[in-house]
Amino acid sequence: MTELGLPGDWITRIARLSVATKSKIRGHHKGSHRSARFGSSLDFSDFREYHPGDDVRHVDWNVYARTDRVYIKRFLDEQEMRVHLLIDSSKSMEGKWLFAKQLAFSLGLMVLSHDDRLTVSAGQSAIAPFRKKGKSARKLYEHFISNLPQPEKLSFAKDASFYAAKDSTVLFVLSDGLEPLEDWQIFFRQVPRFSHDVRFLHLTVEEERMPDFKGDMRLIDEETGDAINVTMTNQSLQTYLNKRNVHTEGLKSLCAKHGVHYMQIDIEEGIQHVLFQQLARKNWIE
Repeated sequence: MTELGLPGDWITRIARLSVATKSKIRGHHKGSHRSARFGSSLDFSDFREYHPGDDVRHVDWNVYARTDRVYIKRFLDEQEMRVHLLIDSSKSMEGKWLFAKQLAFSLGLMVLSHDDRLTVSAGQSAIAPFRKKGKSARKLYEHFISNLPQPEKLSFAKDASFYAAKDSTVLFVLSDGLEPLEDWQIFFRQVPRFSHDVRFLHLTVEEERMPDFKGDMRLIDEETGDAINVTMTNQSLQTYLNKRNVHTEGLKSLCAKHGVHYMQIDIEEGIQHVLFQQLARKNWIE
């Protein structure tokens, strides 16, 4: 776990948790989550009268002996959850990259530890998505996350590929959200087609929320490489904060408009606070 900067007992602690959702479980294979369908798990649901064609193995003969009527037991079906993690790997994520990998690893570990299906993709088209299921894939997943390439110049909001996220029970988006709102409008317009439970984790750092710059300086846009000379004064700082607030509120509005759940993550709080406090309090994990 040293590559990701996580405690030695992290896998044991995280494996006890799971991704929570009220969305319908869509998988067709056995997993550890109850669906609204009825099947052959060991979790009893209720009785109903026998109809021709029903499995006679489910007939409750004790009820028949007492009532002279034939009833069968119904059991809750167990279906796999399908979780997709879509990670922003654009250049502005460079200073947030380790935390993004810690968060992605932790969420993915919960999925695999409960024998559910996990897919993970980044904004870089050269990176093949991770697609695995079950506890046996945990080591492979740790290797995959640890070896993700550094962020590069790309437009995540405009060019992110959703094909690996098809039919997801839950879709997590990990991003700093710094690209123009026009591009995010394109992005959020697409996501409801791939999951009914989409969660946007907005990763922020204090340097961007409240920059502590003074005097003359040259600022370079990490995404485009464009440079501009500025003199940082109280007025210019306030102008920046106002624009940032407008941008953040715009992201929240787009999420609300397209049915996407929004959460701001302040990286300085640390991975343990984010998981065990923020995500748990919002019932995104349990």
